Amino acid sequence: MLKQVSIFAENQKGAFQAITGILQEEGINILGSVTNDSAEYGIVRMIVSDTEKTLKALTARGYLCRSNDILGVEMEDKIGSLNNLLISLSEGNISVDYIYLCFNRETGKPVLILHTDEIFEVEEYLKAKGFSVQ
Repeated sequence: MLKQVSIFAENQKGAFQAITGILQEEGINILGSVTNDSAEYGIVRMIVSDTEKTLKALTARGYLCRSNDILGVEMEDKIGSLNNLLISLSEGNISVDYIYLCFNRETGKPVLILHTDEIFEVEEYLKAKGFSVQ
């Protein structure tokens, strides 16, 4: 199981760079990221090298942020891998809140990051189906 940091930020020019600048100053590496926005605010979701240090640094600078558990599913970098995983999730009647991709820097393989309300059950389900869950 992986930890993710969710950061609430104003939807304005330079907002994402301000966050990445803080992380750079703190020596924190961003391993994966996705942003979702609305008219006024956005949510930046990140997998970072040090979750607690990230929370502390961003909170100290006025950001509202939290961490939560997510699943990472390492896949082969070949046609159909993502579709096969999504089929398995559908067959298990699993509802996913959101997904995004990053890469395992050691193996070079894609890792699908997903969040669901039943995270522990989904982790066991995917392992039983033969998926490599992180």
